[in-house]
Amino acid sequence: MQHLKLMPLLIAAAFYVPRAHAVELIAVGSLSGLSSDLSTATAGPLENGVAGNLLGGLGSGLAYAGGNTFIATPDRGPNASVYNPLVDNTTSYINRFQTINMTLTANAGPGLAYTLTPTLTATTLLSSATPLSYGSGALGTGGGATLGSGTPALNSAGHYYFTGRSDNFDPALSSANPNNGRLDPEAVRVSRDGKSVFVSDEYGPYVYQFDRATGQRIASFALPGKLAVSHLSASGDAEIAGNTSGRIANKGMEGLAITPDGKTLVGAMQANLEQDARGTLRIVTIDIATKATHEYAYQLSTGTGVSEIVALNDHQFLVDERDGKGLGDGSKAVNKQLYMVDLAGATDVSGLAAINAGTPSLNKQLFLDLVPVLVANGYNARQIPSKIEGLAFGADIMRGGVLTHTLYVANDNDFSADSGDNKFFVFGVTDADLARIGASYTAQTLSPVPEAPGYGMLMAGVGMICLAGRRKRNEVFRQDV
Repeated sequence: MQHLKLMPLLIAAAFYVPRAHAVELIAVGSLSGLSSDLSTATAGPLENGVAGNLLGGLGSGLAYAGGNTFIATPDRGPNASVYNPLVDNTTSYINRFQTINMTLTANAGPGLAYTLTPTLTATTLLSSATPLSYGSGALGTGGGATLGSGTPALNSAGHYYFTGRSDNFDPALSSANPNNGRLDPEAVRVSRDGKSVFVSDEYGPYVYQFDRATGQRIASFALPGKLAVSHLSASGDAEIAGNTSGRIANKGMEGLAITPDGKTLVGAMQANLEQDARGTLRIVTIDIATKATHEYAYQLSTGTGVSEIVALNDHQFLVDERDGKGLGDGSKAVNKQLYMVDLAGATDVSGLAAINAGTPSLNKQLFLDLVPVLVANGYNARQIPSKIEGLAFGADIMRGGVLTHTLYVANDNDFSADSGDNKFFVFGVTDADLARIGASYTAQTLSPVPEAPGYGMLMAGVGMICLAGRRKRNEVFRQDV
């Protein structure tokens, strides 16, 4: 009977013909979203009754930090439980990034070439040193629940936390206001010196830089004004109806890349702006030193939006274009594809108020079609995560004497048990694979950052009480070792 069960998989593998080329799946790892993260200070129930430190989905963004270390970002928190539609059921979930150790080990037995063991090692809360705007609760009662203040209880002087609640904004200013307390993180990258992370978001859209050791914001990058909306609302539908230009609600800067030299950020909008034609997106480059920006047009092929972008080198990038079908949607996954785009010689469209299918756009080539590769490796199309979002290149490995780049692909389960565990798919990519589409790979230059000292070291010597208090305020929670 066991042989009979294997027959469909063997037949599928025998007749599988890749639509791009043979990049190989070499490992899969998972973390349950039903467990808690390490932020015990946020463990209390949110407005919808869900624990504030539910691990949930953490693959909205994924970044390599050197060695076996990766940084992952959950989005704005659990909002699948209906409690108050006036704020789209969003809660005062404090935004954070998770630090994960990914141990990749050669597998001598049957199955994939490697085993992947992800371990959560730290949870870092995101804050501002200056006050932020929060909802007062004045929207009132909706769905049987009355709103309270949106100000986080953990706030203290010099530590004002970002949260996912949609009414945390100043209605007198545009969505570009960096003092808004609402944040919906969607992508993350590590700085060249390893001491900070860059996070892009959907509410603004924003691109912020946070200190990696404390989680405090240290810089904000002003994006082109045409990306922002003027009339803000706690309801996404109302915000869409109330604006004719700017990002569409819940479709902001979904992807973020950093060039290997650490000098340029490249942000990808998930969908068209209100004033742009459907299917025509903007990709924005940001010079980290000068903060100068440039814009490029990207045309969707088969997906309904872009979820991530990752650098191959200083001008070529992989773009994650997908639909919303698969596990979590109750349907079969169809389009989860990675395209290579090249910014070298591309037309800057910064001066265009609106763009469409006729606008000079980035050339793109299909590099990896994820669904058929996963199906060939035994996955049912209904079990492939609907939201494939995080992309990061990890450490290179040698396979059969061939240098192989490891490409990590993560999903966002939206804090929903229906969407399954957090999955991390690892693909082996060779220089020959890239050469077939005229691309090459340069690893990001990263400086090693020593782990923060433990409590014992922090509390030793003079100033013990002061240092202990400072660590508590920083809200960096680590796994005991």
